Amino acid sequence: MDALTVSLKSVIDMTDEQFFQLCQNNCELRFERTANGDLIIMPPTGGETGNRNAGITAQVWIWNEQNKEGIVFDSSTCFKLPNGADRSPDASWIKLERWNALSDEEKEKFPPICPDFVIELLSPSDSLKTTQEKMREYIDNGVRLSILINRKSRQVEIYRPGKDVEVLESPATVSGEDVLNGFVLNLGMIW
Repeated sequence: MDALTVSLKSVIDMTDEQFFQLCQNNCELRFERTANGDLIIMPPTGGETGNRNAGITAQVWIWNEQNKEGIVFDSSTCFKLPNGADRSPDASWIKLERWNALSDEEKEKFPPICPDFVIELLSPSDSLKTTQEKMREYIDNGVRLSILINRKSRQVEIYRPGKDVEVLESPATVSGEDVLNGFVLNLGMIW
């Protein structure tokens, strides 16, 4: 099942608070919202994708526990990006100083901040083109490094500000580069 996009702009201009309440009142559903206000209803992942997402988030979390330079988030976290979109990457990380600059209320709801680092694992229900557009949106909004993992093609796409997308064929690992110093994502459990 593909994600369902509902254009609401001509009917209602949903505020951030209304979107937050919609998500809270329908916690069995996963929502995202585009910069132009379209509501995206995301299908749940299957067992294989969910297991691999958990493994990816665990790897980032374990690395972060060793250096304590930031905060790690799973796919349930929705961020309000500078362009107005509300997005939930599969795994993400924010530098501690940036996170600590938010108020307690901002941290509690959908944080109005773009992560420094994101990972998206393409699930069978995801559109590659739509996910690639989302990866560019992350970079355009301040992400410093984003990684798109496509299990079906065994490719990894690496997105960096001001650079062309780098495509790797069946890599065993991917580095966190200078954003997550010393982090190496082991892709053995993904393939």
